[in-house]
Amino acid sequence: MKKNVIHRYLSSRVLPIWTILLIDVLIIVLSCLMAYALRYDFRSIFLETSTIDRTIIWTILANLICFRIFKTYSNVLRFSSFVDIMRIFVSLSAAFTLLIVGSFILENFFSVVVAPISVLFMGYIISFAIMACSRIVVKMIFERINFDGSHSANVFIYGAKEAGVNIAKAMRVSLSNHYRLRGFIADEPELVGKIMMGVKVYANDGNLLDELAERDVQTIIISPAKMGDLKDSDFADRMLAHNIKLLSAPPISEWNGQLNPTQIKEIQIEDLLQRDPIQIDIRKVASHLEGKRVMITGAAGSIGSEIMRQVASFNPYKLILVDQAETPLHDIRLELQDRWRDIDAVTIIADISNPSRMESIFRQFQPQYIFHAAAYKHVPMMEDNVSESIQINVFGTRTLADLAVKYGAEKFVMISTDKAVNPTNVMGCSKRICEIYVQSLAKKIMREGGKTQFITTRFGNVLGSNGSVIPRFRDQIQRGGPVTVTHPEIIRYFMTIPEACRLVLEAGSMGNGGEIYIFDMGKPVKIVDLAKRMISLSGRTDVKIEFTGLRHGEKLYEELLNVKELTKPTYHEKIMIATVREYDYDEIKERIQHLIDISYSYDQMQIVAAMKAIVPEFISKNSCFEALDKK
Repeated sequence: MKKNVIHRYLSSRVLPIWTILLIDVLIIVLSCLMAYALRYDFRSIFLETSTIDRTIIWTILANLICFRIFKTYSNVLRFSSFVDIMRIFVSLSAAFTLLIVGSFILENFFSVVVAPISVLFMGYIISFAIMACSRIVVKMIFERINFDGSHSANVFIYGAKEAGVNIAKAMRVSLSNHYRLRGFIADEPELVGKIMMGVKVYANDGNLLDELAERDVQTIIISPAKMGDLKDSDFADRMLAHNIKLLSAPPISEWNGQLNPTQIKEIQIEDLLQRDPIQIDIRKVASHLEGKRVMITGAAGSIGSEIMRQVASFNPYKLILVDQAETPLHDIRLELQDRWRDIDAVTIIADISNPSRMESIFRQFQPQYIFHAAAYKHVPMMEDNVSESIQINVFGTRTLADLAVKYGAEKFVMISTDKAVNPTNVMGCSKRICEIYVQSLAKKIMREGGKTQFITTRFGNVLGSNGSVIPRFRDQIQRGGPVTVTHPEIIRYFMTIPEACRLVLEAGSMGNGGEIYIFDMGKPVKIVDLAKRMISLSGRTDVKIEFTGLRHGEKLYEELLNVKELTKPTYHEKIMIATVREYDYDEIKERIQHLIDISYSYDQMQIVAAMKAIVPEFISKNSCFEALDKK
């Protein structure tokens, strides 16, 4: 009880500025007396009384002036840092240099003895030593008083250079009650075995797990500088296999002066996927979007909302955000009010398959750039709701594309999917039909000298998007499992939402019309391995994996056509143009109109048969529509 009272009292009190200044003045006086005692022997110090008083007075005056200039007394002692010690050093150096030079001039040219130079020099050394040590001692005492080790975890920091050392320093200030540093881990041989911040640096080798066990360490904080190495090595897998918890810290630029405990987060599966992020020409993208009226359909979805965030940073003249999902669009509206209050943005609830509604929007806002992200995307759902996939994905896209031409839009960027390549399901085929229509319309417009450019981008699976596998796995793990995987051999390509949207923006700036852009997505990921890693990251040992069988229309693997024989390069090494069969606009327009008409019959077999007639490579998998392929 007494300790808690003392702790609360001390931790809530800060010494006034005048108190710190008074303490420093007393240190100056003490230093002068000690300097005289050392210079003239303790027994004969009083023989020099004629200069002691003058020395003390002039030393106090000189230092008060420098204290004022350098504000050495304005910091809170318990939070003293190297910067504060340097400020004291500079202040004392300036004051005593002034005194020594002044004493030399007065003594040699005017025969006036102010203070012995040797005494001033020793006083300078003693003053700095006492002032620096006093602040360090106060800092250590308060750290000890405020330290509560009962809930702190023993940790190693992976990364023994600047970023890792900054995290270690933060532990002593703002994280001392949460983490206790027990060592560093380094890949650099020259650092291994050294002592840093009072702890040893250990090698990232086969003995590391033994070192962790010996020091009762179950947690490793990964420095920002090592996050890239984490993707390209087996470090994470080795640690997770032995139930070592992995945490990440943000770059120092995001600390806002101090590392907050809430900023130390568990490593996510997105951090471990071995992909180099795609980089784009930001200046070029900005030049295309700045000052433009930009429409985004599907603006409340995972991709549409991220496109909105990225476009907002390029200072558009106006944002026209369209979606038929009321609550998510309301959330986007609130986000705009919080983060981009200065941007002129409208949120519109509308169905893209309603031609009169969409025309009224185009007539009112005259969009110059259109990012079309609105679509139904879930494969099993579209297998069961074929007519909706045609009416929204196909009819909605055709409506928007035709209006873009009618109202003179400059660019129309459509988001497609890798499932449109040799489709095996209704959703993928509906998106392929959208690609066919948009590409054929683009060629027609170019022949006729029109100005609207149509661009298509194909994505793989997007990490963390609504309804995607990673949020589902997280939810299943939190509930204790089982984690359901459709097939032990199923693989997928992945990209992050920001990367996907950067690709959309880059495509919009580089395209001239009619291109279908794909990009190098790296190596595919085995879904069962993804599930195992996520379970390990969660720290759960009781979660099992259950195989449920392929869903209707689901492939074991997705194709992006990212092979050299079927693609053409662009100026960006990771972005390519797909070489696909092209269609005559008049012919495809008629066939798509027929498909849209029969979609209102809600006869699923008849609708899918019409889809297969347009896209002959559409071969159904694990679906009742396989019967149509046998005819």
